Amino acid sequence: MRGDRVLVTGASGFVGSAVARALKARGAELVLLVRPTSPTANFEGLGAQIEHGDMTDEASVERAARGARYLFHVAADYRIWARDPEEIVRANRLGAAAVMRAAQIAGVERIVYTSSVATLGPSPGADRNAPADETGALTEQTAVGAYKRSKVIAERIVERMVADEGLPAVIVNPSTPIGPCDIKPTPTGRIIVEAALGHTPAFIDTGLNLVHVDDVAEGHIQALERGRVGERYILGGQDVELSRFFADVAGLVGRRPPKIKLPRGPLYPLAAVFEAVAQITGKEPMLTVDALNMAKRRMFYTSAKAERELGYRARPYIEGIRDALAWFQAQGYC
Repeated sequence: MRGDRVLVTGASGFVGSAVARALKARGAELVLLVRPTSPTANFEGLGAQIEHGDMTDEASVERAARGARYLFHVAADYRIWARDPEEIVRANRLGAAAVMRAAQIAGVERIVYTSSVATLGPSPGADRNAPADETGALTEQTAVGAYKRSKVIAERIVERMVADEGLPAVIVNPSTPIGPCDIKPTPTGRIIVEAALGHTPAFIDTGLNLVHVDDVAEGHIQALERGRVGERYILGGQDVELSRFFADVAGLVGRRPPKIKLPRGPLYPLAAVFEAVAQITGKEPMLTVDALNMAKRRMFYTSAKAERELGYRARPYIEGIRDALAWFQAQGYC
């Protein structure tokens, strides 16, 4: 790794910047593909070569990839809601195709493609609420919402290129990263901020898998070094009930945790109102119909395959919350 030229897309964002920092720590010669309008705070000081372009523009990706031995395609349109949901689908579909083709043209030796557990469903034959593994794949038709659908489509593009064209790509599926440098912030980061501010008086009965973003970044590098081409690996942490998540955030900031558990059914009309207002204002709604539909199943996952094949390990998720809160507070978010 030391001295190897490595291209990273999405380094201005949350997971991409963590991957870039982990690569820099290993002595990689970093090349970062970022849009000219992207914020620079997450990659300042890395001493990287900055190439301006867009993941959907194959020519700009190919220029950035020239001479690169490895490529990490982390960039994605990560939104749960958009005025035009097809914007999310188009960006992630075109981005995956363009970056993979550009990597082939540039002769990149090995690629790590950042997918998501959003592409995974319950494992065949398993209990509905059992932690899912890599064997349960959603289809474009069964994925809930534009983001999940976009990641399913993009992942299938990568898989087809591996099978049909010999693309040297390994797929990683992070669960829900938390931690420092969530600059946008992500949907989960916004939940942490709102909970820390005391703006979350109630919760619904669901759960998710939380993982420190730096552990996800280490998992990316382990996938590069030890992953099998064409395989996918869940990079997760701990399965956590949403009520516990809110209680832990509250405890760390000295607030009382929310005690009211709301049923999902009556929230659907409210979500529809929020979405209607968002269509007018352009501001992402606090609650969406897709989010309620996703919450019907606990989003629990197992990283056993990555642990077994890559040597992947994740720290306790509470450390991710602690680091996220420290960073959000230092940056004035809360």
